[in-house]
Amino acid sequence: MFVVYWLGGNPYAEGTASCKRFDANALADALRFAEELRRRQADGEDIGFVTLCSENPHSVGKPGVADPPADYDWKKRRP
Repeated sequence: MFVVYWLGGNPYAEGTASCKRFDANALADALRFAEELRRRQADGEDIGFVTLCSENPHSVGKPGVADPPADYDWKKRRP
């Protein structure tokens, strides 16, 4: 899933936070929407802090950092 977040109104004061969700297969649409917001910002509209976030709904592991299993033996190889 993808989400585009942005601030409207006066984003440098008490702007209004907004978001729009996109399906997991719609990365191109999400990027186009974020670019459109940035274009409107460049044209002088009160829009700021445009960002795109993603989350993989099919992730096989827990999000974040975890300790490796006890039997994991990592070694850095040097030439």
